[in-house]
Amino acid sequence: MSVLVAVKIKGDTDLFEKALADRAAEFAEIAERGRSAGAIHHRFGIGDGYVLVVDEWETAEQFQDFFTTPELQLFIGSVGGDTSAPPEMTVSRAVSSSDEF
Repeated sequence: MSVLVAVKIKGDTDLFEKALADRAAEFAEIAERGRSAGAIHHRFGIGDGYVLVVDEWETAEQFQDFFTTPELQLFIGSVGGDTSAPPEMTVSRAVSSSDEF
């Protein structure tokens, strides 16, 4: 059974949005590493002063191992994420329902 992970990272959203375009190849490379590590789905959302990451992973442990690597933390900081404080994180067991799409 997979897990859903929501991570809210405070930071400079203008810098993040610019990095999505300017550093697209790096984002794609990280996505491929994530898939290899157990990621199933991945999306970003941008709010007022934060980036929301919404993922589905095979296990919570796989996500934790991937997310806490020093390389990824450096990348997050370089694209506007505030790494001085831990992000808000919610992990839940994914369930199927008749209304999902």
